[in-house]
Amino acid sequence: MRALLAGGLILLAVLICALVPQWVAPYDPLAFDFTALLAPPSADHWFGTDQFGRDILSRTIWAARVDLQIAVLAVLGPMIVGGTLGLIAGYVGGLAEAALGRAMDLVVTFPFLVLVIAIVAVLGPGLGNMYIAVAIAGWVPYARLMRGEVAVVSAADHVAAARGLGYGTARILGRHVLPNAVRPVLAYAVSDMALAILLGSSLGYLGLGAQPPEAEWGVLVADGKNFLTQAPWIALFPGAAVVLCGLGFSLLGDGLADRMDIRR
Repeated sequence: MRALLAGGLILLAVLICALVPQWVAPYDPLAFDFTALLAPPSADHWFGTDQFGRDILSRTIWAARVDLQIAVLAVLGPMIVGGTLGLIAGYVGGLAEAALGRAMDLVVTFPFLVLVIAIVAVLGPGLGNMYIAVAIAGWVPYARLMRGEVAVVSAADHVAAARGLGYGTARILGRHVLPNAVRPVLAYAVSDMALAILLGSSLGYLGLGAQPPEAEWGVLVADGKNFLTQAPWIALFPGAAVVLCGLGFSLLGDGLADRMDIRR
């Protein structure tokens, strides 16, 4: 319960920053101030300024919009692809399950991050192509989890009764199997959002994710890498935001898993 509450409070603060950044941020994130270049943290600029005099606190707050979008969409694609394949293979079994197993073995042969970077490099940098790459490379855990849950639920008495009453496959899957099998997948997806934040920030740092001048935590860290000795706050505070948001999703996912009795 404590993990669920702590994760929820952290993400609530991040969500407020993402939904109404103009109410929270003290300055325009793109406004230059040539009278305060590389200014250290102070009462006027709590997180300091960058080489163009832009307020780091404001840019970190506005970047929450992009990073929360990454957290959701980078998980939604793999969850839909993997969940659908796992649902079909777990219920049908036989040849479909064997084919899914071979496909999963093929995908996991390649390291996840390397595969994502390779796909984005081919498609071109940008958030849209990043989501496509993550959907292609990251569906396997969802397929495995869904297949296992569906196989267990499909053997339950209420599903056998539905078959005996002559219900169609679509109705059985939609009303009797999926609602009982999807809860562990949703809890895993919340935890996976922590990794999605790290992935989006990593690709942004490498120039393959969000593109400047759009504020994104990985892009902000990349902006500050040349000033680590002179102005470390440029990279420090956006990096801390990545860690804090990732911690929030991790705690929330663990709390949801405990509440749903998944580990038991």
